[in-house]
Amino acid sequence: MSEKEVILTQEGLKKLEEELEHLKSVKRREVAERIKVAIGYGDISENSEYEDAKNEQAFIEGRIITLEKMLRNARIINNDEVDTDTVSVGSIVTLEDLEFNENVEYTIVGTAESDPLSNKISNESPVGRALLGKKKESVVDVQVPAGVIKYKIIDIKK
Repeated sequence: MSEKEVILTQEGLKKLEEELEHLKSVKRREVAERIKVAIGYGDISENSEYEDAKNEQAFIEGRIITLEKMLRNARIINNDEVDTDTVSVGSIVTLEDLEFNENVEYTIVGTAESDPLSNKISNESPVGRALLGKKKESVVDVQVPAGVIKYKIIDIKK
């Protein structure tokens, strides 16, 4: 079974590489030291510090494997590839919510980079999926749990 392609912007690639490097160079050493100290307390069968450190170590190693897999399967979207005529991954889209007459700006990113609190939405989210391939001035219906939201695409930037 082939592994899923991970779509990343340059910024997203850099963040994942930095996280991976931090986990490998800093967090691994910190947790190894915690394990060593906890072993020094004696009987590890009832040692909560040892148990906590081992759980953190397992989490860190799992995250390292996940990040390495994501980076191995990454497809980088360069800013030059982003078209300002149609919405694609990497586009910054200004939308008008036709019901509330409010504007909102989203950056369309791959799922690995999505951060709704920073208005970075995944190309696989309901809004992201509905916007892909659309042009300026298009009206888009987005099916969300609360019903249907109508957006008008005001602008598309890189």
